[in-house]
Amino acid sequence: MPELPEVETVRRDLERLVVGRTVVQARATGRRSVRRYGDGPAALAAFDADVEGTRFTGTGRLGKYLVLHGTRAEDVLSALIIHLRMSGQLIHARPSDPLVVHTHVRLTLDDGHELRFVDPRTFGEMWTNPAALPDLGHLGPDALELAAEPRRFTELLRSRRTMVKALLMDQGVVAGIGNIYSDEILHRARVRPDRRGVDLSRPAARRIADITGEVLHAAVDLRGSSLSDAQYVDLAGLPGRAAQLHLVYDREHLPCASCGRPVVRIRFGGRSSYFCRHCQR
Repeated sequence: MPELPEVETVRRDLERLVVGRTVVQARATGRRSVRRYGDGPAALAAFDADVEGTRFTGTGRLGKYLVLHGTRAEDVLSALIIHLRMSGQLIHARPSDPLVVHTHVRLTLDDGHELRFVDPRTFGEMWTNPAALPDLGHLGPDALELAAEPRRFTELLRSRRTMVKALLMDQGVVAGIGNIYSDEILHRARVRPDRRGVDLSRPAARRIADITGEVLHAAVDLRGSSLSDAQYVDLAGLPGRAAQLHLVYDREHLPCASCGRPVVRIRFGGRSSYFCRHCQR
């Protein structure tokens, strides 16, 4: 699933290529991609009507959610929210570019380009929301914003009884971190994923807070992590290079970069967790 660095990469591409453009035609064909509008042809038509005529005025991101801010001809402020989830991709294309399988939404812009939503597993979605973004009210602070306040982040971690990996992945606590970057953060912080937040020393919690920003910023600089499934690509359809920084994620049995002992994998909250038993305590 695309996490904060991947979504931030796409947001920056949208800022450069889509802001200032107007949607002259919206064509939704995938019902699950616009499921908040209901089901059937009427739902597809409702989404199209909501988006057509929108002039995109800016971009935003909260955790793993993308936001395209816009205004309609009647000066109504609105926002198009996009959640990529497991396999969603946004592609900036020419109308003549081949239409790939699983393209579920096409937005034709006034410069002749299209913004296409591709989603093989159909868990992702797009919908409009008032400018105040009430549908994102369940999210905690964005991980990069929280990392910029390490003292606050430290105390938040130490106040919870939840295991620290689950805590980092809880979008209601801190938005944007998933399975990949929680493993990488905890390895660099030398903390086991199954330690409880309340059991962390203040120095250990502070290391997590400091390293979170370092790991996420480094991944953004390399335009996100594209894994072997190739499900994440940027707006041009190109993979990110941040996987080359991974020290433990998906590296079971390979030597730890710090001590040389094999990386192990355990099941944790229904997900795989990768860590080093020697380096992480």
